[in-house]
Amino acid sequence: MQKELIMGYATTNPYTGETVKTFDTATEAGIDAAIAKADEAFQTWRDMPLAERLPVLAKAADLLEGDVRGYAETLTLEMGKLIGEAELEVKLCVGMLRYYVENAEAQLAPRTLSAPGYGEGDLQVVKEPQGVLFAVEPWNFPYYQVIRIGAPQFAAGNSIVLKHASNVPQSALKMEALFREAGAPEGLLVNVFASHDAAEQILADPRVRGAALTGSEGAGAVIASIAGKNLKKSTLELGGADAFIVLEDAEIDKTVDWAVFGRHWNGGQVCCSSKRMIIVDAVYDEFVEKYRAKVKDLKPGDPMDPATTLAPLSSQSAADQLREQVEAARAAGVTVEDAGVEVPSQGSFFPPTIMSDIEVGSETANSEFFGPVSSLFRAKDEEDAIRIANSSPFGLGGSVFTSDHERGKRIARRLDTGMVYINHPTAVYPDVPFGGVKRSGYGRELIELGLLEFVNEKVVGVSDIDGPF
Repeated sequence: MQKELIMGYATTNPYTGETVKTFDTATEAGIDAAIAKADEAFQTWRDMPLAERLPVLAKAADLLEGDVRGYAETLTLEMGKLIGEAELEVKLCVGMLRYYVENAEAQLAPRTLSAPGYGEGDLQVVKEPQGVLFAVEPWNFPYYQVIRIGAPQFAAGNSIVLKHASNVPQSALKMEALFREAGAPEGLLVNVFASHDAAEQILADPRVRGAALTGSEGAGAVIASIAGKNLKKSTLELGGADAFIVLEDAEIDKTVDWAVFGRHWNGGQVCCSSKRMIIVDAVYDEFVEKYRAKVKDLKPGDPMDPATTLAPLSSQSAADQLREQVEAARAAGVTVEDAGVEVPSQGSFFPPTIMSDIEVGSETANSEFFGPVSSLFRAKDEEDAIRIANSSPFGLGGSVFTSDHERGKRIARRLDTGMVYINHPTAVYPDVPFGGVKRSGYGRELIELGLLEFVNEKVVGVSDIDGPF
C-alpha cells in the first residue's frame, strides 16, 4: 500500500479537488486524554458480561444498515470510492459486526485441558482482554479497516485508540460516533488526529497493550519497531502485489472479466488486488488482446454516478506518486502502454496503464503499484508461473485460473502467500480471515484468528492442596 500522502487532516474531494474541511492535529495533552478515555472505557467494558457487550455490536450493525447511503456518501466524498462500492463496504461492515454477535461467545469460551493431578474441568485456558489497542488504519477502506479490527476486539473486551489516515477524518469521526450511538461506554473507540510521530508517545504508554496497523511497508516497520521496543505485540497488514495466474485450461473470456475487476476495483487501490498477471505462453497473446479491449471499456467519471466504473485516486498526490513509479519503470526498459481510456482533466484520475517486458527481480517487478496499472508477465508453463509468483517480496494473496480445481489447489499450496483463491481474484467476507506473509506483514484479522490476536489466553488450574507433587 502507498504511504499516507497528505500532511495534516483534511477532507479533500478527489473528484473536484475542493478541500471541504480541515482538522487540527492532536497535541501531546490531547493524545494523553484520548488514551485515558480509552482506558477508562476498558475498565468498564472488560467487566461487562459478553451478553451485554454483544448487543452494542448488534446495535452498531443496525445503525449502519439503517443508513447505508449516508455512510457511503462520506466514503465517496473523502477518498473517491464509487458510490456502489462504498455502499458494499458499509454492508460488509454490517456483516462483520453480526458475525461476532453470533460467534464470539463460542470463540471466547474457556478451553478445558487434561493433565495428571487435575480433575475434569480443573485446568482451563480462559480468554481475557488486555487493554487499550492502538489502531493505525488506511484510507482505501475507511470503515471496513476500522470494523475489521474493532468488531473482534470490542467483542473480546478491549478498547481502541484510532489514528486514521489524514485524508479521511470525517470517516474516522463517523466510526467513533457509531459506537457511541450504539451504547458503548464513552471512549471504547477514541479517534485521535495524531501525527506520525505520536506513535512513540502512544506505544510507550503502559495503558496501551498492542498495535494493529494496515498500511505501507515503511509505516509498518516504524510501528513494529516502536511496539517491539516497548514490548508490545503488533499485527501488520501491509502492501501486496498479488499474482493472478492464468493457465492454459482457463476459461479465457471469464478470466479476463475477473482480471479487469481484480485490478481496477476501488480505483486499483486495494492491497490484495490483482497487480501481477502471470499468463502461461500458450494463452498469453489471446489473454492480453482481450484484456486490453475490456480495460478500454472502463468509464471514468463522477464516483457518485452509478454509470462510472473507474474512480479517481484518493488524492492528487497519490496520482503523482503513481506517475513517478510508472515513469521510473519506463526508464528502466519496461514497455508501458496507455490502455486508451480518456480520463477527465478534473480530479485525481490516473489513466489505466499496462506494463509488460518486466524483468523478474527488478525494481518494477518488486514494487506495488497502487492504482490502475497492470503488470503482465509471460510464463513458459505452470512451473514458471509459480516461480514468477513467488519471486515477489510480498505475500498477501493471489489467484489461480484453471478449469481443473484440484490442479488449482495444488498450485495454491505452493504459493508463498496468506490467501489464494481459485477462479476468483480475491474474497473479502466477514467469516474469512485476512492477512499475509513476507513483506505483506504478519498476524490475521477476522474470525477467531483475529479475535484472539490481542487476547490473554490465561491458564487457570485448580489443584487438591493435599495432592501429590
